[in-house]
Amino acid sequence: MSPDLLVRLLLTAVIGYLIGSIPTGYLVARAHGVNIFEVGSGNMGATNVARVGGIGWGIAVWLFDSLKGVIAVVIATQWLLPEHQGIATVLAGVCAIVGHNWSVFIGLMTGRIRGGKGAATAFGTLVLIVPVYVVATMLLLGGFVIARTRYVSLAVLMMFTVAALSTVVLAGLQQMPVLYTLGSIMIVVIVFYRFRENIRRLQMGTERRLGEPG
Repeated sequence: MSPDLLVRLLLTAVIGYLIGSIPTGYLVARAHGVNIFEVGSGNMGATNVARVGGIGWGIAVWLFDSLKGVIAVVIATQWLLPEHQGIATVLAGVCAIVGHNWSVFIGLMTGRIRGGKGAATAFGTLVLIVPVYVVATMLLLGGFVIARTRYVSLAVLMMFTVAALSTVVLAGLQQMPVLYTLGSIMIVVIVFYRFRENIRRLQMGTERRLGEPG
């Protein structure tokens, strides 16, 4: 590996992480005079922000957090590693998700490195990896689950399960590079790890539904 390539790989990882670390939900909640880590589920994701500022702010945070994954990947694939599209996409996307989940900016502001659960940023990254029909299926399934159960966490988990299974099938059909499949599975594993408490609460029947007070 050449020194130039190594430097660009490191830049891809660092820039992806820093973009992911932008604490959108924390800043929105602070604008409403609330510490997001002391409300509801205690994380800075869109669902928790909606409890503070309303559904509109929650949607805005989801969109911006999704955009963080997109921006990180675009920078990596267009400027840093244009000759290594697969590596650039996976590395930038995963690092953006890690940055969202464990934000250095939150660490500087609060003294503790923490963040959200990465679902929105992971979704933004997957939009650039999986075919459009997989993204559409994820959105339709997520909307259906929320409409039927009002469990946002369950909707997220089912959406990313579909994403993981789809990438495996597409790789088996040779319609997707194996690197993208491995990256997608890595992203889904991170999401499930961050949602492990939600999974426990769903199993126990104590998970909060959308619209319920925190």
